[in-house]
Amino acid sequence: MSLDPVTALLDIGSKVIDRIFPDPVAAASAKLELMKMQQTGELAQLTADTDLAKGQLAINQAEAASNSVFVSGWRPALGWICGMAFAWNWVGLPIARFGMTAYGHPLDLASADMSEMLPVLFGMLGLGGMRSWEKAKGVAAK
Repeated sequence: MSLDPVTALLDIGSKVIDRIFPDPVAAASAKLELMKMQQTGELAQLTADTDLAKGQLAINQAEAASNSVFVSGWRPALGWICGMAFAWNWVGLPIARFGMTAYGHPLDLASADMSEMLPVLFGMLGLGGMRSWEKAKGVAAK
């Protein structure tokens, strides 16, 4: 196997194609399509994207392992902030409105706009969900 990532992916792709397509004509057609991808640079872009994701994973692991709360604590801090904002928006604010109205001082506070916070929360929950899946499957984080 080659040390060049693009050539290595091409070699792997050819081997996978040979296994997937038992028909030599279909395999040759798929290999031709793979070669076209390599020539147009799509395969190189795919390799670059994969390398970028691997680099970000390494950074995330280094941040999580840090002893400094300012390095490793920003994700949990965002989680707590999102949690508190959601709790206030859907629990605290309605209770406060009800209580103040019951005492004759109605509150005219608008609910928080969650359109900017939802993508952050969903991203964090996705990562948390993946970690839960890893724990359930017994995969150790390194």
